[in-house]
Amino acid sequence: MLRELIRRGWLVFAAILLVAAVAGVYFSSHHGKLVLSSRDVTLPADGGWHQVATLRAPPTREIHPIGPQQSDSPATFSDLQTRVEMQGGQTILKVVSPVLPGMRSLVEFSANTKTTIHLHFTEDDNDSFGDGTPDALRLHSAADRLAFREWISALADTAASLPPDRLPGEIDDCAALLRWAYRGCLHAHDAAWQSEQPFDSLPPIPSVQQYAYPFTPLGANLFRVTSGRYLADDARNGAFAQFADAKTLMQRNTFFVSRDLRTAKTGDLIFFRQLEQNSPFHSMILTGSGHNWAVYHTGPIGRERGEVRRVLLHDLLNHPDRRWRPVPENSNFLGVYRWNILREDSR
Repeated sequence: MLRELIRRGWLVFAAILLVAAVAGVYFSSHHGKLVLSSRDVTLPADGGWHQVATLRAPPTREIHPIGPQQSDSPATFSDLQTRVEMQGGQTILKVVSPVLPGMRSLVEFSANTKTTIHLHFTEDDNDSFGDGTPDALRLHSAADRLAFREWISALADTAASLPPDRLPGEIDDCAALLRWAYRGCLHAHDAAWQSEQPFDSLPPIPSVQQYAYPFTPLGANLFRVTSGRYLADDARNGAFAQFADAKTLMQRNTFFVSRDLRTAKTGDLIFFRQLEQNSPFHSMILTGSGHNWAVYHTGPIGRERGEVRRVLLHDLLNHPDRRWRPVPENSNFLGVYRWNILREDSR
């Protein structure tokens, strides 16, 4: 009898210990103890959402980036975006990668612990569309694509309104206008940038947030000048440059949309080919809220350097010289084109 009582007592004691252990695990995992699948994570610098950790419990406070960004660029960028999702009974921590290689850290504050996750972002050489432009350079958010369109429209219209003596010296033909406006769209539009521009005030347009020229995934060499899809060494082997003529901008840096102007959007381009001219390829930027204007540089006229002009599309459609009418039946009109960085992916 005594042995039976002792045996039962041990069983009760063991049961109490088991309950206490379970309760301890529950408390540990649901009241402050953060358990991660990894504290050192390597991800592609591609601007996409990525899973960085599996948590045993949802964080009880927000997750924050900490410390200065360590990257190949001295540029300052906004904090990393994070979110927590439930998937298959697990708590998943996700983050949006920057598009520049480097290291960032996240810290999670819970009830009793502070845990740091080190994120290493490596150069990404994906080219989803096979057009020679790396995905890291494409603008992934709708807000950034809209900011780009509004800026290129504003910059082109500004150039057209400037007297010749205030026009930037680099703008000497239609391709130069495109290059100047394209780079300008990707700058951080701060006081330092404005001080170098030929206009007195900035339009109320937000800047692109994904990166800021010249601290881009390609540095200052934004324009693709060779054929082929993007490869890992292209950022360094001369496949990109700071200069590109109108033909190269059309063939390597934009994609064909349509020969119907009704498919165009503000900031799109239209191209013509006039074989009887010394520079047969000619470009225009569509501007205005209804993309009902076209801005272009004439190129040199005789001994004069030419000028930037702004014309209503309605007037262009009725141009006295049929070669300049942007209509499908005009074989000199090559169509509407859109910058490669505006290609919309599935993000």
